Amino acid sequence: MDSSPDFTDYDTRLAAYAVVVRDDHVLLALWNEVDPPMWTLPGGGVDLLETSEEGAVREVREETGYDVVLGRLLGVDTFVVEPGRRLDGSGRWQKNVRVVFEARVVGGELAAELDGTTDEARWIPLADVPGLSRIGLVEKFVG
Repeated sequence: MDSSPDFTDYDTRLAAYAVVVRDDHVLLALWNEVDPPMWTLPGGGVDLLETSEEGAVREVREETGYDVVLGRLLGVDTFVVEPGRRLDGSGRWQKNVRVVFEARVVGGELAAELDGTTDEARWIPLADVPGLSRIGLVEKFVG
């Protein structure tokens, strides 16, 4: 018998991210909600009235300063967080659904997010990515 919680007994968080590669470099953001901070793809939570695509474009702009156009869908990644491990302190299970798109820069300038969950954006050589302290999403979609 399955002992997992019923769908009404947990929260779902939809997030959207972008893989932006240019000149053998990938655009990453430094996630500061963990200690030590880790590199992540630019992206984050999708607002209620946004599509996943709109959320990805907005999040990239907020975290990196760049305007992007999305390309193909690269995949969807899901994972579950136990109640005691949630960053918001909630006592509920959380299922995270992360939609990842290919994207290219069409405007803007590199800038750090102010007062957000990331505090630096940087173009990282693809060859250096395996040596970075990075979240699993980067490993899965970049290397």
